[in-house]
Parts: sequence; structure tokens; C-alpha cells
Amino acid sequence: MNWRQVSLVLKREYLTRVRSKGFIAATLLVPIGIIAIYGIGFLVIIWESDVSYEVGIVDRTGTVVNQIVERSPDSYTDVTDLQVDSLRSMIQSGDLTGYITITEENIEENKSLELIYSGSGGLTLLSTVRSDMRDVIREEKLRRADVSDDIQQIFETRIGVETRRLTETGEEEEDDTAFMSGLGFAMGLIIFVAIFSYGGYIMRGVIEEKSNRIIEVITSSVKPIELLTGKMLGVASLALTQIGIWAITIIGLGLLAAPLLGAFLSDANTEQMMGEAAAQADIPILSEIPAIETSIVIYFIIFFFLGYFLYSSLFAAVGSAADSETDTQQLMLPIMAPIFIAYFIMFQAVRNPDGIIAVIGSLVPFFSPIVMITRIAISDVPFWEIALAIFLMIITFIGTMWLSAKIYKVGILSYGSSAGFKDIYKWLKQ
Repeated sequence: MNWRQVSLVLKREYLTRVRSKGFIAATLLVPIGIIAIYGIGFLVIIWESDVSYEVGIVDRTGTVVNQIVERSPDSYTDVTDLQVDSLRSMIQSGDLTGYITITEENIEENKSLELIYSGSGGLTLLSTVRSDMRDVIREEKLRRADVSDDIQQIFETRIGVETRRLTETGEEEEDDTAFMSGLGFAMGLIIFVAIFSYGGYIMRGVIEEKSNRIIEVITSSVKPIELLTGKMLGVASLALTQIGIWAITIIGLGLLAAPLLGAFLSDANTEQMMGEAAAQADIPILSEIPAIETSIVIYFIIFFFLGYFLYSSLFAAVGSAADSETDTQQLMLPIMAPIFIAYFIMFQAVRNPDGIIAVIGSLVPFFSPIVMITRIAISDVPFWEIALAIFLMIITFIGTMWLSAKIYKVGILSYGSSAGFKDIYKWLKQ
């Protein structure tokens, strides 16, 4: 292989795409879009909802309605004296969100309560009403059982559980499993999207050059394997450039936004509201984001490019065997299937990174780029597993590169009709 020729193809592939309007637009707009999405999401989380509801309580026992109304006077009202028809009319007219009838059977026989309502309020309404009714009914049962105040307090106690991680050196450290699980999922998702995006770049580029007959001119001076290698390295350089610009831009915008965010959070009520909203949504606030180890970043880069090279050679082979993007659909299934399987295994890895499915999936070369980086971020993966996954991916890449080169060599000069699996099998036997 002539690496000078490879470098020329790399340079051409890189400069052609980096100057394109699509690349420039995506590079500029994606960071802005990400910032906007997270900004809107942040506002949605902390925004105080002004939606209110009013549920009527029909207390046939005469013992619990006052406790319910005292719990939330703005949300509950005593409508025991009203008839059912009147309550239904009030719900239909919007004067009442709904009503609940409480009888002795609900308290003594644990019969389920029924909420008759307009359907507004969503899950928040249903969850709040269920919680309030359970608490009040439980308190009434304890009161009737003549349980002391101390026992009632025991029933109302909610013990939290804080976690700390014990390292291999015997030291305790803050447990950041929740954050690292999100980070691992994000890294796996980035690799998943990147494989499709940049692999698609190569496939579309091969199809375009083939349809324009440019490939005939190129192959007259460059070997197919050199052309394939140059294309893969060129798009890899493009990916490195684009992701680097995105990272720098997002970090820069984040640093510029930090003073504004600090001023916004300087208000005590706002800070408290943000903390409560983040806790309810199980989202760590900014001050609690832990540091990311350098090794995780290095492993991400390794698995990112190994995954890219592994699949990009296959995307190029598919592009060489087709005359248009439409014709690639029948050939894409063997490539897309393992990517999506890895995507689904990634969810299992987030839930249980040391489970048998996650461990085996992270060692399978076609799944490793997505699954292994997820496990590394969340759990302490043994080094031998990481090394084995990298080794198997390199061996598999050599094999796929050899197969793709044989397909590419014949496919790029085949015109007239798209090749099928039988044609590809013949090309491999040549």
C-alpha cells in the first residue's frame, strides 16, 4: 500500500467535505441547538407550575374530611352536603376538578376509593391525590386503633439511604453512580449516532463518485484499497474536527453562561426551587457534578474510532455495491442489525453493568464500541476485559477491512444494477 496515495485521498476527502455548506451549517448549528435544548429543559424543570385543581371530598364517615382539607386547603374542599348530580354538573362546568366519596368501607375494609373527575391534571393530579388519600386513611386507621403518637410518628418516618463507594485501596469516596450512568449512556449514544452519521458520509460519497464516473479516473492512479483507506481516514479526520469544534463551542458557551446562571441562582427561592425540582426529576444540580476521570475520556476516544473504522469499512462496501442510496436498503440489514442490538444492550448495561448480558455484549466486537464504554463509565470494569474487547475489535476490523476491500475493488467499477448478496459472495470468492 502506497501511503502517499492514501494521504492524497485523505486530503481530498477531508477538504471537500469540510468546505461543504452542509458541514459548516451542522458544525455551527448543532452546539447552539444543544445549548437551546438544555436551556429550555432547565427552564421547564425549575419553572413553577401555575396549574391548580380542586377536588371535592364527600365524607360519609364525618371523621377525615377536615384532615384532608387541612393538608391542602387550595386543592381539597368539603362537598359532603352536595348531591351527586350537583357535583357532576360542577365538574362539567369546570368549577370542580373532581370528587371522591369516602365511606366506612374504605377505612375498615380497605375498599378502593374512586375519583370521579374531568380528566384534567394528568399524572401529577392522580399521584398527588393517591398519596394524600393513603396518608389520611392510614392516619385515621391508626387513630381508631388507639395507637399512641409515638407509634404514629414511627409509621410516618421515611428513612433515606446515602451511598458511598469503597475503592480498591480501602478509601471511601462519594458515590456518583447516577451521574456516571447518565454519562455512560450519553457516550454510548454518541458512538451510536456517530457510526450512522460518519459511516453514511462514506457510503454516500462512494455512491456519488460512482454515479458521476469520477471513480474511474481516481482508480486509474490509486488502488482500491488505498482509496478505501484514504476515505475512511479522511472522514475520521472530519469527525475529529467537527466533534472538537462542538466540544470547544459547548464548553465556551457554558463558561459564558455560568455568570448568568449564577446571577439567576443567587435568589434563595430560585435556588431552593431548582434543588427541589432537580431532586424530583433525579437530576444532579451543577454544583454536584463530579469530575470525569481522564481514563474514561481516553477509552471513549479509543472505542469511538475503533467502532467507526469497524463499521465504516462495511458502509463503504455497501456503497460500492449500489448505484443509489435507495438500492442500499437491502444490503444495510447485516450492518444495522448489530448496531441496534448493541443499542438495546446498552440499556441493560446502564441498569446492570456487571450482568451477563452486558459483559458478553461488551466483548462482542460489533457491540463493544457502544456497550463497553457504557460499562466503563458506570462500573469498575477489569482491565483484561477492556484489553480483550480492544484486541477483538482490532482483529475483527482487519477481517472486515479485507472483506470490504475485495467487495470495494469489484463494486466501484460495476454499473447498471445494484448487486445482491449472491453477487457479493461471488466477488469475495474471486
